[in-house]
Amino acid sequence: MVPEDGRKRVQIEGIWPEFDGGRFAIKRTIGDRVHVEVDMFTDGHDVVSGVVLYRPETSETWLEVPLFPLVNDRWQGEFTVSELGSYVYTVMGWVDHFKTWRNAMDKKLAADQDVSVELLIGAELIEHASDRATGDDAAQLKTWAETLRSNHSDSLLLGNKALSEDLAHLMAKYPDRKFATTYDKELKVTVDREKARFSTWYELFPRSCGEAGEHGTFNDVVKRLPYIANLGFDVLYLPPIHPIGTTFRKGKNNSTTPEPEDVGVPWGIGSPEGGHKAIHPQLGTMDDFKNLVAKAAESGIEIALDLAYQCSPDHPYVKEHPQWFKHRPDGTIQYAENPPKKYQDIYPIDFETEDWENLWNELKSVVLFWIDKGVKIFRVDNPHTKAFLFWEWMIGDVKKTYPDVMFLAEAFTRPKMMYRLAKLGFTQSYTYFTWRNNKWELTEYFKELTSNPANQIFRPNVWPNTPDILHEYLQHGGQPAFKIRLVLAATLAATYGMYGPAFEVCENRPLKPGSEEYLDSEKYQLRYWDLDSPFSIKHLIGRINSIRREHRALQDNNSLRFHHTDNEQIICYSKQTENLSDVILTIVNLNPYWTQGGWIDLPLESLGIDPYRDYQVHDLLSDRTFTWFGGHNYVELHPHGIPAHVFRIKQ
Repeated sequence: MVPEDGRKRVQIEGIWPEFDGGRFAIKRTIGDRVHVEVDMFTDGHDVVSGVVLYRPETSETWLEVPLFPLVNDRWQGEFTVSELGSYVYTVMGWVDHFKTWRNAMDKKLAADQDVSVELLIGAELIEHASDRATGDDAAQLKTWAETLRSNHSDSLLLGNKALSEDLAHLMAKYPDRKFATTYDKELKVTVDREKARFSTWYELFPRSCGEAGEHGTFNDVVKRLPYIANLGFDVLYLPPIHPIGTTFRKGKNNSTTPEPEDVGVPWGIGSPEGGHKAIHPQLGTMDDFKNLVAKAAESGIEIALDLAYQCSPDHPYVKEHPQWFKHRPDGTIQYAENPPKKYQDIYPIDFETEDWENLWNELKSVVLFWIDKGVKIFRVDNPHTKAFLFWEWMIGDVKKTYPDVMFLAEAFTRPKMMYRLAKLGFTQSYTYFTWRNNKWELTEYFKELTSNPANQIFRPNVWPNTPDILHEYLQHGGQPAFKIRLVLAATLAATYGMYGPAFEVCENRPLKPGSEEYLDSEKYQLRYWDLDSPFSIKHLIGRINSIRREHRALQDNNSLRFHHTDNEQIICYSKQTENLSDVILTIVNLNPYWTQGGWIDLPLESLGIDPYRDYQVHDLLSDRTFTWFGGHNYVELHPHGIPAHVFRIKQ
């Protein structure tokens, strides 16, 4: 087949970032830059020029930035995203006849060759550019064309004048793109607000915020807000706040024979009192919830709600839309299972139902309902067990109207599934951090998360504990283990969270040896927490969160670099702002039992430090300052004090 225009000679390939042929968007936050690279070349020896074209998706006007050559026909350019929502970008390249002419002129002049004809060719190129230009630029170009055509006795002198940088700059403003090649895809960028990049999460069960033995309410959570704000958290995540079913309700410690006073599992959503758009009556009213949202905002805290698309046997959906659930041959509805575990109190939704369109619209309406009540952040329960196409449609559709809404994927599953969910639109994701505890594991995992391709689409939200996960490291390491995991989470990742108050009071009792379940888990019963417990590390939490707020270097993941230590029990890494105005060095003792010492090696010049002068490291945790010289220095960390240094480096 003959091409539409065979005179388009520039080839464009290998563009980055591009995911799955351009189907999925990369992620940025407002003010971020998008760095684009591409292979771009043409036949023969002509010079190529190109630009990155970009625009907000709502605009029809393309903006552009130039592409600059790297090596081996690789080019780069970057643009800044300044609006919430979606951007699109692509690449355009063309044979630049003026630059080709200029290169040839330079070579001929260097060889003392006659350039009389070349001056006439240049004049013609410049005259054509003057037709594309306007105002004073057009006039200047016409003057240049006339000058190059003048009967000058010294063509070499005139040729050198034609190599003027002023002329080159002027010509670059009006290139001849008649035969330009444009990449055949418009690639996408999802632009979120800053909290998508940097946020600090705290999870609590509202029903456990009451006085000892009493069911808590939203008003009790309001009373807890100053405590949470003082700890330095800006997102308060609430497990499901809806009515809880009674059929097959679980009792304490996951017992299948509940007592009459047992409160049930919040994820067993739905009762005759309502479903996903209703509030558990013992928590309060909708007005109470709206008041909580408003009061939290006054404290600098945003409320995040759990979005769990599943139902108890008592949920109104079960009676009103039985076709949305999978029925077994005996006529019963299939409950959730993860053999040998059985969750008879939960019915999964059947995404293969013939009534899938009505199902999808109803599920989306749940999100819209809570957005209307002031919620802009959703922690999504087990998204990998629901249809991928549903998430792509639902999240995309919601963000068209509400681009500031965020979705956190609670998907402790296989890596490819986690990355797929990120591609489909999830703003952030839980990670494997909980199970990465030694130096090698932490180093390799965070290198993966902060390098291409993961860092273009996947925003980690790291949690040292959750209501479902009490890792053996915390079970056996005592209070030092909680301190260590706190510092790691808060400094390795720009976004982290904790399940409290269990974390700050160092709750480490498992249901049984070898289990990651808590004894007397709050999922199944009310818990009273002593916020002033002598085991509490709340002051360290408040300090580390204050450091995160004060230091821009800790507010993204792009600059994370690991540094050599001669002790495998000590991990060392840094983060820095691009202009090196803020450089943070974190050193952590990974052993919760014994003091560890060792030598660290720092690449001083990449940290903005003159290797021939001494410099100061100020520990932001202990408020002590040390003077170091050179990149090779000794540290010693005691687990029962503060098992880490968080240094700000200054010279």
